[in-house]
Amino acid sequence: MRKSVVAAALAVAALSGIASARADDAPPPWAWGFTTPPPGTLQAVPAPATGLDNSTLLSLPASKLSFTRAQIANPFGPADWFPDDHPTMPDVVAHGRQSAQPQIWACGFCHYPNGKGRPENASVAGLAYEYIVQQLIEFRSGARKSSDPRKANTAQMAGFASAMTDEEIKAAAKYFSSMPATPWIKVVESETAPKTRGSNGMFLTLAGADAGTEPLGQRIIETPVNADETDIRRNPRSGFIAYVPPGSVKTGQALVENGVTASGGKVTACTACHGLDLRGLGPVPRLAGRSPS
Repeated sequence: MRKSVVAAALAVAALSGIASARADDAPPPWAWGFTTPPPGTLQAVPAPATGLDNSTLLSLPASKLSFTRAQIANPFGPADWFPDDHPTMPDVVAHGRQSAQPQIWACGFCHYPNGKGRPENASVAGLAYEYIVQQLIEFRSGARKSSDPRKANTAQMAGFASAMTDEEIKAAAKYFSSMPATPWIKVVESETAPKTRGSNGMFLTLAGADAGTEPLGQRIIETPVNADETDIRRNPRSGFIAYVPPGSVKTGQALVENGVTASGGKVTACTACHGLDLRGLGPVPRLAGRSPS
């Protein structure tokens, strides 16, 4: 059980040795949902989606509700398929604040009402209250940035945080820190991965004539279990699969628990700060179960 819970952290830790050995190189583009190195220019922040179908009702298994595509993609009141899965959301989580300058999207739009999020957004469920507050303040001050200028939602978060009141920051942090962090990503060691395409910072598995597999190499490819339910319906119960190179979990375990790198070097074990169960210590965030991306 413990292995399944921390596998994502162990797998990404195994490849972090590669990243640190190439500190002068650009960060691996696959970690941000891209296939090529960053161009060095900041990507424009996208506007809310418009012109989407607002007549055809879509459904999900086990949900009694139905929503149109426009309702699902409404950043100021996105679809909540399973309202019984979580406590009552604060207004900033459920609706954001459209009157703010800049406008604040609902936290639940990107991170889902249950806080589990997607690879391009990250899981915030179960993070410490103090940690969430700190990150929002650092987004607000400009201290938190992305290593890839194409990751436009980093700039979005900076804009949201700059417009959020202290009370909104506290409300969001209190809500998401109360959420239990439960398994969300299945780690699969493999020499190959499904063929995928990049879509707004996330990899989606190709279908039809384009489907198939390709060599994985030294990448992590994280893709939805069900592309349609994730990309179109934003199903907060449909998780992800992370394909990682063979041996990643074992190599990551040595690094995380004992500070032994893949080359046999020695560094501080991750557990020293993040706890023996990798669920965090005080303001230090959890690593267990987080998206490798």
